[in-house]
Amino acid sequence: MTLPKAGWLTIGLIFITLIGCRAGGQVYEVKDAPIQTASGKPLSLAQIEKAMIDAGIKQTWIMTPVKPGEILGEYNVQSHQIHVTIPYTTDHYSILYKDSSNLRYDPAKRTIHVNYQKWIERLDNEIKARLSAAGG
Repeated sequence: MTLPKAGWLTIGLIFITLIGCRAGGQVYEVKDAPIQTASGKPLSLAQIEKAMIDAGIKQTWIMTPVKPGEILGEYNVQSHQIHVTIPYTTDHYSILYKDSSNLRYDPAKRTIHVNYQKWIERLDNEIKARLSAAGG
């Protein structure tokens, strides 16, 4: 069985479309996540900053305090680079996309490389674990 040229063209377009769909996902952000400790004790801004910096280091992020209540996170993997802003108070924190390199970010569609969400989720999970332990 042989396909006409139009058939092969259709199969090729479907294949390219499927690969293109896998290439990007929505920009994932953590917004106003509550700060909770295992003991229920509140944390100071300094304790929160330390827990977040330690969490980032554990996940191979470069964490730079910008001012009290804000950290800049940078993640480099192979040829990819991410910058996020992490604003926080004693009650909650967010992880917000700032910019990136080589991650096919589309500002109109707010889409980015599929691994971006995984990297942010890992950072967020580590932050939650460090904050929880910091109250002990």
